[in-house]
Amino acid sequence: MFKRLSAEFFGTFWLVFGGCGSAVLAAAFPGLGIGFAGVALAFGLTVLTMAYAVGHISGGHFNPAVTLGLFAGGRFPAKDVVPYIIAQVIGAIAAAAVLWVIADGKAGFDASASGFASNGYGEHSPGGFSLQAAIVAELVLTAFFLIIIHGATDKRAPAGFAPLAIGLGLTLIHLISIPVTNTSVNPARSTGVAIFQGGWALEQLWMFWLVPLIGGVIGGLIYRFLLESKKAD
Repeated sequence: MFKRLSAEFFGTFWLVFGGCGSAVLAAAFPGLGIGFAGVALAFGLTVLTMAYAVGHISGGHFNPAVTLGLFAGGRFPAKDVVPYIIAQVIGAIAAAAVLWVIADGKAGFDASASGFASNGYGEHSPGGFSLQAAIVAELVLTAFFLIIIHGATDKRAPAGFAPLAIGLGLTLIHLISIPVTNTSVNPARSTGVAIFQGGWALEQLWMFWLVPLIGGVIGGLIYRFLLESKKAD
């Protein structure tokens, strides 16, 4: 279990550091032109690389919504849900702390004013989308993310390609929803940066826990009862 939790810690650390880092640090240099497409790709690559690196140790969740969704889908034991989520949240906070130290090395940096890659809705949505729009986006995208994960890791799926499918799926999710909420679908990712933003991000954090967790459960149940084969191997 210690090795599994360590894998979840490092996997979540890399996801937050790489994904949010591409947004926070590249934003300091607008001339780079990385844009939200580049940030979306960064998030996908973090999951892809760590799924291959440590996925065989812990299953490569790196996300409380994934852990709860896999439990709902019958793929993960209830007794391990809370330890996994704790390891993920600690990993996300550690990554955000390291990212803050690096970003603070540039004169004029202000985590609160910049948003620090935090998730938000209403006036804090990158595109000014409402709470209702944010809820629908996070719910639907998290549910489909869990369907992708269940399907890609199904015994009937081609072996060895699951990390690629999951990484590409997460990239697409970010391309869709960065303008809406700056893309969460991951409560740990939202928590890590919100702590260092320290203001509105913490006030809106409830939504980026509640909705992705519900979406993850819905996705897991959809695959378990509508898509998964019940025939013996």
